[in-house]
Amino acid sequence: MAPTRRGGGGSSNYNCYLKGFGFTILLFSLVTFYFQNMQLKHIVRINEAIASSKNAFLRSLEDQMIAQKLVEDANIENEAMKYESKEVEKGENGGRKEPDGKQNEVKKETDKTKASSTAPPSASVSRKQALTTQGKGSILPIDLTVNFLHLIDRAPGAPPEPIMASSASSHRSPEDFLPVVTPQNINFRWRHEARTGANPDDLSVSGYRVVVKAAGKSNALWDSGKVNVNEKDGVRIKAVVYGGTAPAVGQILQWSVTIWDGKQEETSSEWTKFAVGPAQEHWKGKWVAHPSDMSLFDRSREGNPRNQDRCNAWNMRRPLPLFRTKFSVEKKDEIASALLLVSGLGSFRTSVNGVPLSTSGPIDPPFTDYSKRVMYRGFDVTPFAHDPEMVIGMTMGSGWWDHRPISGMAKPELLPRGPATIVAQVVFTYKDGTSVVVGETGEKKKWQVSRGHIRESDLFTGEMVDLDVLANMEGWDTASGWKEATAVDSTTMDPYTEINKWVDVVPYRTDVTLEQRVQTISIRAKAMRPEDAKSFPEGTNFADPIGLLVPHEIPPVMSMERIAPDEIHDLGSGRWLYDFSKAFSGMLHFDEGLPEPIVPESYPRAHGFKKASANGDGFLTVIYGESLEMTTGDINRVLVAGLGLHDGGPRHISKSEGATRHTYCFPEDHDAILSQRDVYVVPSKRKSSYAKARQSHFTTHSFRFAEVCCTKEPPAGVHALLYRTAVPEWGNFDSSNVLINGGYELVKNAMISNMLSVQSDCPHREKLPYGGDLVANSPAALHFFDMSTFYKKTIYDWLDAQWGNGAYTETSVWQDLNDYAGIGHGAGETVWASAPPVLTVRHFQNYGDEDLLRKSLPHHVRWIDFLDKYFDAGMEEKGYDKDLIGVVYHSMPISDHGEKSGLSDWLSLRGKDTWLTHTGFYMASARALAYIGNVLGDQNVRTLGSTRAESLRERIAHLYLKNGKDNFDCPEGSASLTPGPEMSLFSRIVLGEKRCIVLKNYFRRSGSFWPGDEEKLFLKELKNESLVQEMLRSGELTKDGDSWSMGWSQWQGFNEGIFAIRYALKTLSEMGFHHIALRKASGFGFATPEYMMSHNATTMWESFWRSEDLYSRNHPMLGALAEWMSSSAAGVSLFPTTTGGRKMLFWPQFPKSANTLKFASAEQGSMRGDYAMAWRFEGLPKNESQYDSAVVSIRIRFLVPPSGTGTLRFPISQSSSTAVIRRSLIMPDIRYSRSASAEECDTRRGQKLGFSYNWEYDRLKKEWFKRHSGKAIGTPCNSFLFHTSLDKVEWSNDRAVTESMHGRLDESISPGLYEVMISDWRLNKEVEGSGRLGSIPEFFNSQGDLGPYCSDQKEFHWNIEDATHII
Repeated sequence: MAPTRRGGGGSSNYNCYLKGFGFTILLFSLVTFYFQNMQLKHIVRINEAIASSKNAFLRSLEDQMIAQKLVEDANIENEAMKYESKEVEKGENGGRKEPDGKQNEVKKETDKTKASSTAPPSASVSRKQALTTQGKGSILPIDLTVNFLHLIDRAPGAPPEPIMASSASSHRSPEDFLPVVTPQNINFRWRHEARTGANPDDLSVSGYRVVVKAAGKSNALWDSGKVNVNEKDGVRIKAVVYGGTAPAVGQILQWSVTIWDGKQEETSSEWTKFAVGPAQEHWKGKWVAHPSDMSLFDRSREGNPRNQDRCNAWNMRRPLPLFRTKFSVEKKDEIASALLLVSGLGSFRTSVNGVPLSTSGPIDPPFTDYSKRVMYRGFDVTPFAHDPEMVIGMTMGSGWWDHRPISGMAKPELLPRGPATIVAQVVFTYKDGTSVVVGETGEKKKWQVSRGHIRESDLFTGEMVDLDVLANMEGWDTASGWKEATAVDSTTMDPYTEINKWVDVVPYRTDVTLEQRVQTISIRAKAMRPEDAKSFPEGTNFADPIGLLVPHEIPPVMSMERIAPDEIHDLGSGRWLYDFSKAFSGMLHFDEGLPEPIVPESYPRAHGFKKASANGDGFLTVIYGESLEMTTGDINRVLVAGLGLHDGGPRHISKSEGATRHTYCFPEDHDAILSQRDVYVVPSKRKSSYAKARQSHFTTHSFRFAEVCCTKEPPAGVHALLYRTAVPEWGNFDSSNVLINGGYELVKNAMISNMLSVQSDCPHREKLPYGGDLVANSPAALHFFDMSTFYKKTIYDWLDAQWGNGAYTETSVWQDLNDYAGIGHGAGETVWASAPPVLTVRHFQNYGDEDLLRKSLPHHVRWIDFLDKYFDAGMEEKGYDKDLIGVVYHSMPISDHGEKSGLSDWLSLRGKDTWLTHTGFYMASARALAYIGNVLGDQNVRTLGSTRAESLRERIAHLYLKNGKDNFDCPEGSASLTPGPEMSLFSRIVLGEKRCIVLKNYFRRSGSFWPGDEEKLFLKELKNESLVQEMLRSGELTKDGDSWSMGWSQWQGFNEGIFAIRYALKTLSEMGFHHIALRKASGFGFATPEYMMSHNATTMWESFWRSEDLYSRNHPMLGALAEWMSSSAAGVSLFPTTTGGRKMLFWPQFPKSANTLKFASAEQGSMRGDYAMAWRFEGLPKNESQYDSAVVSIRIRFLVPPSGTGTLRFPISQSSSTAVIRRSLIMPDIRYSRSASAEECDTRRGQKLGFSYNWEYDRLKKEWFKRHSGKAIGTPCNSFLFHTSLDKVEWSNDRAVTESMHGRLDESISPGLYEVMISDWRLNKEVEGSGRLGSIPEFFNSQGDLGPYCSDQKEFHWNIEDATHII
């Protein structure tokens, strides 16, 4: 696993009242605690961090002893043992101590996703792998999965164990996430790693054996026997399908794999486990609800989603319910395993005998169309079967199911809705193999329900917790807290009288069928004509239908990082601002609870609670946000306003004051901005302690800053919990360039923030999965993470949403957002709606899942049939002539939005070519069909797709080259639209003989001035003349008439929208102009990552321009540049025609000058194992003025895992250069090198050696100034491949590859560690061009071929096996 780069922070708009603390733990026999405490007015100390660290230290002593014993047993080499022990001493929380005193092993998946501030994930990985494999083979099997799912022992950022009732069980849940499969669908996969000391010649897999057994049993349930594999002949392992007798539902199984290497030496993995759950038809539990909620949920009374009646009904379903059941455990001694199967809508958290079973919960089950399918969890509750009785408790949140009935930029009212409801059952499996289902939900099944402590829960507005109810109902989910149900009071009109009133559940009722719901939505989406509608009988129960129950398809949303505040600021009146230095999704956790509140003279905006104040209740509020409002210094609530509902904030630029005042069900205490807000309340005259407050559970907030109000002193022991879907993290990038590194981190932090069971656009405003965003940045996500489960689930979401006529939607759950931009009949904008077929191809390239291809193929065929039927007529209706005669675009990016022609290259700074993207993605969908048909051997589908794709390619090429300009512009266009030549070149649309002339004319493009409001205001309030002159010298400012203006650059920054960023960077790098791509990525000024970081960004913005009141600042949409950094700047990516991640392309490319880049590296995970690549200039002169003229050497190292292959492609050579290649004779300790390198990088980041300045706004003087302060973001770190521990590697004899380099011949690479040395490489000056906003005449005025890549013009076409260039 690659070390994780953690996002760094910018500086706030405050003079800091706190500058951190000094604290270091050094353990090699000696422990030293050191901290200093200064007593100054308004200074706040983070005392809780010291206490927390002490506790971590004490816990780690026990971990250290265990780890040291295990290390000794495994005979790990001395140096590695020291390092690994030190990592244990840092206090990781990856394992749990069970009552029998045994330490559970930390699963690889947990370590891979870890992003803690105390230890690099790879350190834990190396310890675990060294200790849990058996045998002496050269190949270690790692990362065992069933149906792509990993067992997760403990979320890496899990908070401390919550306070539990004294009557709670002493047992604990064995893991945080247990994979569950159905008996008919069990597939095993694993990855490989080379053993330290192995001979690289032995790193091919010659055989495998999979063994499955029941938990606690020694005899095998299924043994595959040794299966011989001849990898050298091209036979490679795919998923191993379970081949035994179908296991019984409820069984908890273990499995292990043994691998034989090239010398027939074997190594066996550790045992991991999974559970077997029922398909829908075998469920015994039934959905149940609170009787009051069920009777209230009547859509005929709720009426219009903006109607006050609907809001009243929603309020009557609050506080949210708690469910529970109790049963005796019979025949305890005969129980082999106990499996709890459970789900709930909206969201749920489960406990047994007072003990929470997992730290997950904010969005559990994952977001799907709940009328189509709902996921369920499985929990191993075997330890609790030894208690006298079992009490199952379920705490509920609203989730995406029964949210507050308001709409804005998203339309949640279009989602299926109903009252909070659960389904559950427990399966006891006995030692004799028999089983019994107990504790199932249903009518007359002894399940009870009561209203509880969560007064309100909403994904957009936050959570309100009643601490008094929480205290009074302590132990409600234990046997001692049980009391019999009472009769339902049907006359009550106050739901608060139902708190702690336990009544029998009632069945979930609905008279609405799925067919009826689909028909209603289809007509509204114009995917069905009203005259074709069926009639349905009248009904009385109007909740929406609930879909099929399926096992969890993805890991849950869990706390992946626990972050201490970097700074705390006193805002006055008892309000405290916590700064966590980077933005993410999650919430605060109060490790020591909250102090008693104070009542200020007046509550700061949005911190009040009118009803509580009127009643004399006490309360505390937490408001979350990513940035600070420039004119007030408060959290900028507008930029994170849920559903985009706000009044513009203090500046009221985008909206007028009070714009949301009349929105029904808008929470009055949010003061006209739908805020991310949690509230902790204690009713008047109650003595409940705030010390029991811990965290909100059923919401996530996007924030870097959090305001807590109002307390005399700041709450101690405050940490932030970073939540995301717990997929493994396996990609990393680093370089010598702070700006490029910073851009990578901006994208990665934004992606992490938006992985909350769907890949969303932003984690606050809409939270929706948009197809265009997925098409644009899925290559980056596939680099960062193992997205095998996540994207498979995403594709299934879209298949569920497909209309009966074959059209795909814009979002995976239809939201009626931009349908005007599509071709009608329910289709989303063509680019957005093409996400399912495009993503299917990318998934297969990475993971090789033929099952997904087979299941999705009929849906993709229907999509092509739909396009064939409606596309031309739809485009004509939009005003497009078939030959594009008379179609002229404007040059401004906003102009074509009102023409209803399409979204195209969204949020570009140029005009957008909507016809090209509509047609281009029609072509991409057809190519995807051809690709899938080719893989599956379906000749009819292959022919259908390839024929249609080629006809569309020819049509585009004909129209865009017919004007004779060879600039690939719209025939009558004159504005250099986007996308244009970059898309045509990358996607192999241009004919081979036109390839180079189009590329040459591409360099005619230039930048322009930018008329943005915030940029104009910035320049107006930039009063320091020396700063103005500095920006003039750098080219950031240009004279526009009589005034200064910022501008966007074509070649020293970005102007492209969400798609063309990738096309531009990849086209330049792949076609001989990598140094120009580097200039774009490392540019400065407006429309660059540098510009964002200079305004305190830690996540990618939605737009290149700065917005204080509209556009999101946490948006991975523009994030395609991150994948380019790893694949081109470092030089490692999937080979275009590979499948299942089997083959990697190593293509190192370099800048002309070392002033741009001195080194770069990347790590790329795959289903085979982890690949890595690093290069650096050596022999650089001390005088940096010679960085563009010196003769240097280049050292390149790369790693290929067992069973993987690679292709080495050399960079454009220089005639004087020579090259040799060599391979390590034995495999060094890569795990140690990774761990040690990650620790050194952590140290550098702690020293804040990254981006070094930011703009600040002086609110008193009303002017901007530049603050110079170090930050972690962008910190350069060296690759583990160049760690000093690898200096003593024994290499093979050099093999000359100069001829291959000069002839541009690829070299095939087998598993192992390699080094390439290129000598006599001369550095050169970078091409100047005609200024920051200008073109590059040196290129478009050049005579003859444009570089060496133009010599193979006729070979320029799309290969049906090429997934990379499909679009």
